[in-house]
Amino acid sequence: MKDSHHPKIYFQLLFIVFLLTTMKAGAIEYKFNFGAADKKGYWKIKHSTVYGPTSPFGYDMNTVPKDNDPYFFSVTLPEGNYKVTVVLGNKKETTNTTVRAESRRLMLENVKTSPGKFVTRSFIVNIRNTKIGNDDSVRIKKREIGKLNWDDKLTLEINGEKPGLVEMVIKDVNVPTLFLAGNSTVVDQDEEPWCGWGQILPRFLKPKIAVANYAESGEAANTFISSKRLAKLLTKMGEGDYLFIEFGHNDQKQKGQDIGPYTSFKKSLKYFIDECRKKGGIPVLITPVNRRSFDENGKIINTLGDYPDAMRQLAKEENVMLVDLNRITKTLYEAWGPEESIKAFVHYPAGTFPNQIQPLADNTHFNTYGGYEICKCVLKGLIDNNSPLKKYIVKEVWTFDPAHPDDINNFFIPPSPFYSLLKFRTSERAENKGEKRD
Repeated sequence: MKDSHHPKIYFQLLFIVFLLTTMKAGAIEYKFNFGAADKKGYWKIKHSTVYGPTSPFGYDMNTVPKDNDPYFFSVTLPEGNYKVTVVLGNKKETTNTTVRAESRRLMLENVKTSPGKFVTRSFIVNIRNTKIGNDDSVRIKKREIGKLNWDDKLTLEINGEKPGLVEMVIKDVNVPTLFLAGNSTVVDQDEEPWCGWGQILPRFLKPKIAVANYAESGEAANTFISSKRLAKLLTKMGEGDYLFIEFGHNDQKQKGQDIGPYTSFKKSLKYFIDECRKKGGIPVLITPVNRRSFDENGKIINTLGDYPDAMRQLAKEENVMLVDLNRITKTLYEAWGPEESIKAFVHYPAGTFPNQIQPLADNTHFNTYGGYEICKCVLKGLIDNNSPLKKYIVKEVWTFDPAHPDDINNFFIPPSPFYSLLKFRTSERAENKGEKRD
């Protein structure tokens, strides 16, 4: 067999051709055509164009456009920020398209078009891998292996009642980056029905800033540092970038001498602040989101001890902007009340999802509706603080009032297909780690 026919060699040659034909003046530009007719300068995407050993781009996750089901499209890319511009519509039918990126980051929500009408939308996606320099890497957990956030490709989920993707252009861009450090309430949750507020954030930002969500389930401020997540994040941070820091849920479970909110916790947070500032970044402290815990009068019970207060104290001492998400979510939850608030959390009877034998009743973690509302609370805190970031926030968020949350009856975002083994994976993680999914 000739070398040119070997799958690995063929992939390498194809990728070189791919890069050479898409590079412009030192930048990278990728153009894909999903329509019926060919278009000059665009790579024609067919159902047979499958991402894998023989192609650096194509349909992924064993999916292709079929019967309005969600499908995935991936492109091999180096780390960085990319502007993705899509053309949506259909000559003969109405379309309704939702787009997620990487591990279910919400980019576009229910974009509708009438028959014969087409719209163009853009968003920014940050992609990364685990490498830190040439000889080090992030100490990811077993459950993170294979996670779309940690690979060398950009993956998009095309979803909706009637997806209408026609064209896609991907360009590397130099824009400010908003880095997120936190736990499972912030993380890009891989599976339905879980949702961290950080994975909703790109939806409400203009395509002039990137969101790089480094949060991970189970992390405390000190373990985020020891697992080298902060070290990795700092290698990508530049002058004028932002670092959002929300911890507390897992920190309060730690025991030992000198472990506590005003000692070890503040020390770790100060390290975040100092290292961020060394890189020319701008730190923002975010007090930990409340758990869903009500007293007999329908008021939220503080289950986080002095950890929110320690963060407030440190913000004053270090002259750091504070988004008091703990106080904002108290207002939000009490506006919902004990019964209505259940609809924002992972509370589902047995049988709601495939292979779900036991009911889910989690008062810490949000579903997509809950993550959506919590994200708006964070943005509300930035606006009220007159943060320079407010110029990137879309206008529809400016009127959000946590005392009057969005009506869930008017809320729908099509679910991702990743949930079939949710209960097994959740139980397995809890058993293996001996801890809650905070």
